[in-house]
Amino acid sequence: MFTSVIDLHDFYQTPLGQKTKRALRARLDDLWPSLKGERILTLGYGVPLLRPLLQQAAAVYAFMPAAQGAAYGPREGPNVSCLVNFDALPLPDNSIDRVIAVHALEGLAEPEPLLREVWRVLKSGGRFLLIVPNRRGLWAHNDHTPFGNGQPYSSTQIKRVLNNQGFLVERLHHALYMPPSSSRLNLSLADKTEIIAARLFPVFGGVLMIESGKQLYAPLAPKAQARLRLVLPLSLPTAPPLPTRVAI
Repeated sequence: MFTSVIDLHDFYQTPLGQKTKRALRARLDDLWPSLKGERILTLGYGVPLLRPLLQQAAAVYAFMPAAQGAAYGPREGPNVSCLVNFDALPLPDNSIDRVIAVHALEGLAEPEPLLREVWRVLKSGGRFLLIVPNRRGLWAHNDHTPFGNGQPYSSTQIKRVLNNQGFLVERLHHALYMPPSSSRLNLSLADKTEIIAARLFPVFGGVLMIESGKQLYAPLAPKAQARLRLVLPLSLPTAPPLPTRVAI
């Protein structure tokens, strides 16, 4: 189940949401320091990441699911967001250099259709960055933030899901080491906490950030279940009686 776009917007306007946005942007910048001239697609709620992307990329598309709702973005300049069905992205094959999915996969009961679409639109040398709640982290167990809703993943689980859909996991990172608390002390120490905890407790970040590439062969779509027909034995119709000869 997806978090409402209104709740997502409201969270990122809070002091804790601002710190969250800052931490995710910093980690994204570490992973992808240069995006000049590339075509980038965000899936889910990518609004917090849009501003740095728009400053570098040749084109940015922000696709949001119908079950979540869409928000105008960015606030300055032309809108790049739109409402889509995740199982039929309105893009041609091999057309996107980078895909970022955030607040997306954890809201899906079946993530495979979305991942097949990502595989389809991603270029052969493209990169896919998936951000999901970490099952080991504190954020997945606090439903006062968007990362506490939906399906959290362990690193083993998410690698298996991606591998099964034709992606090769290349790097796995963590982010959001600060506790999901709005206390002044927590917010004041948030930047230092991200640095120190990443060194001391690297696997306990609130989110997993998995970078993967596209395998050369297409993922197999699930086979349609064969429709079985139940054939019942039917009795043969009874032959009509022969006419009786009547003597005249």
